[in-house]
Amino acid sequence: MKNTSSYHSVPLLGYLIAIVIIGFVGGAISALLLESPSLDLSLVWSDPYYRYITQFSLYQAFLSTVFSISLAIPTAYALSRRQFKGRGLLLKLCATTLVLPVLVGVFGLLSIYGNSGLIADLFQWFGYSLPFSIYGLNGILLAHVFFNYPFATRLFLQSLDSIPTEQHQLSAHLGLTGWSKYRLVAWPRIKQQLPHVAGLVFMLCFTSFATVMALGGGPKSTTIELAIYQAIKFDFDLQAGAILALWQMLLCGVLSLSIQRFSKSIAVDSASISQAVLYQDSTQEKWWDRGWIILLILFLLPPLLMVVLSGINSELMTVFSSSDFWVALANSLIVALGAAVLAMIFGVILLHTTRALRLKQKRLWADKLDLIGTMILVTPGLVISTGLFLLLRNMTDVFSIAIWIVVVVNALMALPYVIKTLAQPLLHIAQQYQLLSASLGLYGFTRFRLIEWRALRKPMAHAFAIAFIMSIGDLSAIALFGSQEFRTLPLYLFQLLGSYQMEAAAVVSLSLLLLSVGVFGVVEWLFSSKHNHKGGA
Repeated sequence: MKNTSSYHSVPLLGYLIAIVIIGFVGGAISALLLESPSLDLSLVWSDPYYRYITQFSLYQAFLSTVFSISLAIPTAYALSRRQFKGRGLLLKLCATTLVLPVLVGVFGLLSIYGNSGLIADLFQWFGYSLPFSIYGLNGILLAHVFFNYPFATRLFLQSLDSIPTEQHQLSAHLGLTGWSKYRLVAWPRIKQQLPHVAGLVFMLCFTSFATVMALGGGPKSTTIELAIYQAIKFDFDLQAGAILALWQMLLCGVLSLSIQRFSKSIAVDSASISQAVLYQDSTQEKWWDRGWIILLILFLLPPLLMVVLSGINSELMTVFSSSDFWVALANSLIVALGAAVLAMIFGVILLHTTRALRLKQKRLWADKLDLIGTMILVTPGLVISTGLFLLLRNMTDVFSIAIWIVVVVNALMALPYVIKTLAQPLLHIAQQYQLLSASLGLYGFTRFRLIEWRALRKPMAHAFAIAFIMSIGDLSAIALFGSQEFRTLPLYLFQLLGSYQMEAAAVVSLSLLLLSVGVFGVVEWLFSSKHNHKGGA
């Protein structure tokens, strides 16, 4: 009774949100089923081209995962053992690569490794031509490693930082150093996190759209998701698009279940966790760690710096005086703001219901609602967009309501990240203040405004910023519904890259990067304790 005193009833709005989510996703899937009534997915495997793109999708995701994880493990271990100036900033950059607009990273990579990039200029200066092409499998792998190697490093580092101080002290007492300490102390932590991180990276690479679209380089480097887009947008082959979308959903579902099967939650130790551990290492080990840290810096920073440097060029004023840029910017802000607000509303309402169920010891129901909220993780945005396109095309002019469809799709895509960011903080605050709230008669929105909002400003701001940046940088939904009349900054940037207007593309890329970084800064300022207290009580 103690745990449920302030939750005499379970909020029903969460069930309504779950029904809305199921309605959108289910309606999209139903439309796909109607377009492929035979449901003969064996056609995918019997067709040589479809079989090839399936194999290529799995192959490039596998290689991207192997490279990213192989680099991330020693880099994370090096970062866990070394303290240096700028370490905090480097870790923040590692954490933001997941939500960095994909085409911004792609442009940075093109500026260095492309046919007109820095390395090509260097080879030309010595009288040679560039020995490789960034387009095709090479570019896809390079871009995927650029986005996922720093992110995986950050995740592994979190596990290594959770090693209790007592284990380090015991290791020093036993004289464990070098490989022995890594094998007996660090590796067990990494091994626990390995299936989860590898699975997450594999899924991100398998469902990658913008990267493959920008760097694929032709039919030989086409993934299932890009093939869906081509079938719907260019060939208007609805049945092929539907079958491929269902095939991708099936593969994503199997992959997701496999990840859950092999992933294990990391046990929380009651021992103290150290933030700074003194290591007794040889000079060789120190240089080994420095080498991995320098590799991370050289891999991560130059593309971002090139985005900044390339963006300040002679086309700057031309782009800024163009109505196309400002219309695309306005559309991007509308889409991102609408999607972020919608994702936050859906997420908070859903989590209030699941939290109440958990406090009433109805964990099974809470888990089911959480699963509904995160089901988009196994249903890529392009699949939802395709289904909604097929569902609505006989009811209305789809392109006339394109902006609202893009907002909803982006909100659904951001929802799992909102839920994962806010689930634990919301539950902990309820466990801490539920008895006090009950004694003061605080329920519903009043309780949220007076207690939870004040305590959860920062995680909510973080969740909003993630949803906003993911939506402002997304290309998958707008690629299907975009046109000359309706386009966002990512689509505008893609069109500039496609027409080789590199200087104009550099300006748009810089604008996207500054917009993404600026959102974090503004949100952090708005929700900081100091600022909030001024306008609060």
